[in-house]
Amino acid sequence: MSLLDFEKPLVRPALSAEISNRMRRMIMEGELKPGEKVPEKALTERFGVSRTPVREAVKILAHEGFVELVQNRGAIVAHQTTDELRELFPVIAALEGAAGEIAAVNASKGKIAALGDLVVQLRQAYEAADRPAYFEINQKIHRGILEAAGNQTLARHHELLASRIFRARYQANLSTDRWLAATEEHEAIQAALEAREGKRLGELMREHLMHKLTALTRAMAAD
Repeated sequence: MSLLDFEKPLVRPALSAEISNRMRRMIMEGELKPGEKVPEKALTERFGVSRTPVREAVKILAHEGFVELVQNRGAIVAHQTTDELRELFPVIAALEGAAGEIAAVNASKGKIAALGDLVVQLRQAYEAADRPAYFEINQKIHRGILEAAGNQTLARHHELLASRIFRARYQANLSTDRWLAATEEHEAIQAALEAREGKRLGELMREHLMHKLTALTRAMAAD
């Protein structure tokens, strides 16, 4: 399989998206480990599909930073270094902090209520020890705050960088203590949003991201 195989037009996007969701969970849950080659043939058999939607799913995961497309090797599950994360997280934290400050002013009552519902679901996922569900809800909350800010320039820059730490954000909550702390941080963020305390919300968003970085680098050092 060459890199050219991943450059063909997207077909059946709904199927590719579903396969990418399933593959993402395999990576997040450790079934596919960093450095391993994505087993294309085995996946086509497992999902009962042709190679094309699997390759399209791999392209989605490559964009998100879950896999890397390596010349003459194909798709490899990505492994990020602590140096990369130490560069990325502070910048993303600054962007999310700015989004929080703007969202406190611009967010509609309906959007704030919808985010509140997600935070409740987040707590429920934590209490059920459902990490994949927690991660998906967590991503919706962060995207929701960006959307509530209504600043397209900020959103574009954030999307470009955030895709590079997509997998790391999941790993950052692997310890039980950190997982609980992250849940409580989201609840504090929501409280600040509901009170429209922009400065406080921005600070909480930045701290939340930097706490993730600390937890992640500690976990990587322990490995």
